[in-house]
Amino acid sequence: MNLKYFPLLIIVGFLLNSCTKKEDLPKVVEIHQNWEFKQQTGDTVWNSATVPGNVYSDLLHHDRIKDPFIGTNELNVQWVSKKDWLYQSTFELDSETLEKSNIELTFEGLDTYATIYLNDSLLGKTDNAFCTWKFDIKKTAKTQNTLRVEFDRTSIREQEESAKLAYVLPESPRVFTRKAQFQYGWDWGPKLNTSGIWKRVTLKAWDDVLLGDIYIKQDSLVNNTAYLTVEYTITADTEKKVRLEIEYDDRMRSYAVFTPKKGTHTYELSIEISRPKLWWTHNLGEPHLYAFDFTLKQGETLKAERTVKKGIRTIELVTDKDEKGETFYFKLNGVPVFMKGSNYIPQHSFQNEVTDEKYEKLLNDVVDANMNILRVWGGGIYENDIFYDLCDEKGILVWQDFMFACAMYPGDNDFLENVQQEAIDQVTRLRNHTSIALWCGNNENSEGWKRWGWQADKTEAQREAIWKGYLAVFDSMLPKTVSKLNPEVSYWESSPKYGRGNPKFEFEGDAHDWWVWHDAYPFEHFKEQVPRFMSEFGFQSFPSYETIRYFTEQDSIDLNHDSYVTHQKHARGFQLIREYMERDYTIPENGDDYVYVSQLLQARGITMGIEAQRRAMPYCMGSLYWQLNDCWPVVSWSSIDFMGNWKALHYKAKKSFENMLISSVIENDTLKSYIISDKLHAQEGELKLTFLDFTGKKLHEVNQKVTLKANTSQLIIKIPIADLKFDHKQTVVKAVFDYAKVAKYSGSDTRYDSSTIPYKATSLFYLVKPKDLALPAHEIDTFITKRPQGFAIQVTSKTLQKNVFMHTKTKGHFEDNFFDLLPNEPKTIIFQTEATELLDVEIKTLNRLDIPSTL
Repeated sequence: MNLKYFPLLIIVGFLLNSCTKKEDLPKVVEIHQNWEFKQQTGDTVWNSATVPGNVYSDLLHHDRIKDPFIGTNELNVQWVSKKDWLYQSTFELDSETLEKSNIELTFEGLDTYATIYLNDSLLGKTDNAFCTWKFDIKKTAKTQNTLRVEFDRTSIREQEESAKLAYVLPESPRVFTRKAQFQYGWDWGPKLNTSGIWKRVTLKAWDDVLLGDIYIKQDSLVNNTAYLTVEYTITADTEKKVRLEIEYDDRMRSYAVFTPKKGTHTYELSIEISRPKLWWTHNLGEPHLYAFDFTLKQGETLKAERTVKKGIRTIELVTDKDEKGETFYFKLNGVPVFMKGSNYIPQHSFQNEVTDEKYEKLLNDVVDANMNILRVWGGGIYENDIFYDLCDEKGILVWQDFMFACAMYPGDNDFLENVQQEAIDQVTRLRNHTSIALWCGNNENSEGWKRWGWQADKTEAQREAIWKGYLAVFDSMLPKTVSKLNPEVSYWESSPKYGRGNPKFEFEGDAHDWWVWHDAYPFEHFKEQVPRFMSEFGFQSFPSYETIRYFTEQDSIDLNHDSYVTHQKHARGFQLIREYMERDYTIPENGDDYVYVSQLLQARGITMGIEAQRRAMPYCMGSLYWQLNDCWPVVSWSSIDFMGNWKALHYKAKKSFENMLISSVIENDTLKSYIISDKLHAQEGELKLTFLDFTGKKLHEVNQKVTLKANTSQLIIKIPIADLKFDHKQTVVKAVFDYAKVAKYSGSDTRYDSSTIPYKATSLFYLVKPKDLALPAHEIDTFITKRPQGFAIQVTSKTLQKNVFMHTKTKGHFEDNFFDLLPNEPKTIIFQTEATELLDVEIKTLNRLDIPSTL
């Protein structure tokens, strides 16, 4: 052989070998094209439709309805949910697909009562928007196919099921239909009861063997070794030997060679990972995820390949009896962690409008606000996969409600079977997500039954029947499903454990404290009654100017605009905002200022609660306010409005959720300053309180050396108010804690890098309410410079400026806002934007409400 050709032969041989590599992967086709829709009766004209989507979005696209988010249009589109709708598509299949031994059509979500035909052959009927529906279409599929889905209005089934009962179930009729409950209307959301193909439609074709569900179950984490069991499902037509191989952790491998049985069966494979890198919430460490790469071969033919990302961690809900009642806290990797977060609702009334970019932005906002958990509320939806993927990646835990809220549900066998399949589908879908920290049966069903008067018109037999149905779902079926399918994660029957009318709400379980707002208790109530874990508390405010301009279609802010008939869903909402505002602020005269102060009011009340709850740790170990976001433009309890703008609350919560927080409070005529640390190591430093007047003059100073324990709340300084002999109406307390911040944390265990860097925690505190402050009406000096990703805005003033609020019609985000500006201390704020000019920024402060400043 001529050696000069040898390298060429090697290359040719490699290419030939690569070309002969056999693959027989399942063929997956999305059936998302060529859809059209019309009313089942009355319409003669078909219009194009979007899948995934819903009938409201499709009607809006064709200008057949006005935007229900604007003005009072919501009232004029109620006819849509009273009609039956028909969706239809045509699609082609090639000969290769048709020759496969198995062809399966999958609907990931149909909303809700649907009858499905393929080529005029009935495939089946559906009755649950949260279930996945699969159909064998091998005998029905052709080269040219017509797929038809008929949607019946929900009221038909709801009337039928209601007629079977001799009593009315609380919050009927929505309780009979398994779909997003908020679509029937809520005190923050519109009544827009959608129907349609709201999730993906796929066709899958394969031969011989199919790799189905994969579950990586963490059995234990002992002696720095993670013991995992991979449970995987294989569907086989023939009994031929296969090889399943798993690569993970820098190409470590495990594999199994066996002959699968015909049919669908589940198999197991054990894995051990020594010295695993643990998954932590972003505020405690790195949310590390292992990539497990799966391949399934039949002989030399590749039949399946898939990647599953999974973090190694332990998560435990601890509910132990103690001298005060019963604990409620989470241990992450054996460490008690204070949970900081909020309640999440669907981001849009029409789920198809929620893009991946919107998920990314909102969850970045969660991380930016120092939250480590979100509660997915039970009146919405089990979220899309991307939501949980991003929570896994970003280190955000998820408290996952099952989708039941504020009602009593049926207990008949058909309903129970329906819910059982829903639970199986959703727990199976979500159980690989490291972020899942808790499965919760329902939102406020138990509280409602026991204290909202739902039993008043029921006989004893009826009460027993309703409660029996409750127990069948929430005390039996759901906990058994979680225990079987996702044993790594705890189950909690109902949130809250006790309603606020029960004295135990303060001492056991989680609490929803609505004494503030619904019962008009003052904000100071949050300091007086702190529960073991606050999973709901909240207060309303107006949204941003941008959002108000959107739904009113007016440039000016008019609080008497007709649109508020639909965009304030709480009957006493405006009354309560004004009542609370009178207590703490001077009520502004114009609309712009009123909106601004409403946001300050909301932020003041909720952060008062957050900090009281954090000061009380470890007695209290969680603070989740209501609510994070909106599903449409509205006056609500959210901290981020529908347009994605941060309200004052989100900026203030970011501060109150910092890992190292200085929190001051006046109790029993004494100023008390605490330092709260979520850090898992002790700190040495000095706390300095400086009392300043509003021109910056130092009035008093207190210094205290501090040895701060890990993961704790510690009272550091106490000063009798009587000792502060200066004008409290013109005083701000500047607190600074100088300490050494650990530079690096090892996520595999509890050891820390010994290197440190100087660090400071700061806060400002006032001795009187905002309305009692003697704020000077001095101007703010500003200077704007262009930056690569926006603009830097430097502000300074010779006197204190309270709650500096910058706003602009230019699309972008202020990294800080609604902040207090100390006298003669310049502060620079970055405005992130893609705009090349910034000409319309205005500044509003409590000092100068009626004198807007234009930069």
